[in-house]
Amino acid sequence: MTTPVPPPNAFIEVERLVVEILEDDPALATALVAVEPPAGFDGTAAAVLVNRRGGAWVGELHVDEPLIELEVYGPDKATAHTLANAGRRALLAAAGRTFGTNAVTDVVEQDGPRWMPDYLYAAANRYVCVLKVAVDVY
Repeated sequence: MTTPVPPPNAFIEVERLVVEILEDDPALATALVAVEPPAGFDGTAAAVLVNRRGGAWVGELHVDEPLIELEVYGPDKATAHTLANAGRRALLAAAGRTFGTNAVTDVVEQDGPRWMPDYLYAAANRYVCVLKVAVDVY
């Protein structure tokens, strides 16, 4: 059996979708939510950085299942932890909902939130979590 190939341009920009989902959550209103840190970012501001870290195309279901990493920063460890939990809660709550033409069919936590040292930003307070997000491509 062969895996069906997705049509051209079928995959959505899942990082942007996750950013929009998190930006709409009131618990994250005080944090920057983005794919890339802004210029001058030093890891001490409240921020949630969204990154696709792999995943898979499930051809027979026409579903993209990316692994989404949330890197969550705060001015202190407690704030970073609170924001990490808010981010994971908001993303988990997206399961079964449609955002524009994008249906998020499932969200499953894979890891985290986990306290992680940040070797790029020495003063950072950072938690990292990973969630698998299933998105219909049709």
